[in-house]
Amino acid sequence: MTLFGPPALAQDQSPVVVASKADTEGALLGSMIALVLEREGIPVQTRLQLGPTQRVREALLAGEIHIYPEYTGNGAFFHRMESDPAWKAPGSAYEAARRLDAERHGLTWLERAPANNTWLIAVRGDLARRSNLVTMEDFAQAVKSSASFRLAASAEFVDSPAALPSFENTYGFQFPRDRIAVQAGGSTMTTMRAAARNAGGVNAAMVYGTDGAIATLDLVVMKDTRGAQIVYEPAPVVRDEILQRFPKMAKALNSVFASLSTAKLQTLNAEIAVEERPARDVAARYLNELGRRPGG
Repeated sequence: MTLFGPPALAQDQSPVVVASKADTEGALLGSMIALVLEREGIPVQTRLQLGPTQRVREALLAGEIHIYPEYTGNGAFFHRMESDPAWKAPGSAYEAARRLDAERHGLTWLERAPANNTWLIAVRGDLARRSNLVTMEDFAQAVKSSASFRLAASAEFVDSPAALPSFENTYGFQFPRDRIAVQAGGSTMTTMRAAARNAGGVNAAMVYGTDGAIATLDLVVMKDTRGAQIVYEPAPVVRDEILQRFPKMAKALNSVFASLSTAKLQTLNAEIAVEERPARDVAARYLNELGRRPGG
């Protein structure tokens, strides 16, 4: 049995507007959503890579778009609950985002992917192996005992209480601000390349958990064992009236997102970011492979 059967005839031909954020993973997941809906016979219009989080969220609330991939942890900011510890555990973060958006905005969070795309710190591979750096505890001790660490990061990562300051408070260290190379624009590809190439002495980088180039650039992610960071698992968020029109989209999308582990998303993101393959092509190939799996 395959995941995708013959397209069904949609009764209402006004399209479902599928959007995404501007980043690589947004394009990948947005393409997956659009392709799944198309294969279910649902009319689709795409507005992929529409913009940053605030722009896409506002478009969803206004009905300008109908569905897009969002991250559970952003619910903390949407609902002004950043200090609530619920956002730092996968299950409670998802349930909080799902409940609050249902109650306040008429939105449904479909199944989340078991992949945490949160802020993390990665160290150049040779240095991590030589110094036996595996966890954030290891990194904190190394920073306190050596002046050789230099970090590439965005201004937001450095300044936001939820990012570097949260790591520092949780693990009991202070990263000297004069040893942070703040990268314009905040792209993790930029920060990772700086660390991999030892640009300006940089040997550590701000990354996201599912970044595709982590392994390619031989970086080692420091494990956040104490849960300093909010959990960011991706899931499709859809307006309720659209889900009522096309209820079958839930089952189809749930199956796909449930299959997306951290390792799988890293691999797929690498095909786009490193191998420069179009996001829609990468998404289509993955969905075809998923549909051919036994029991899929």
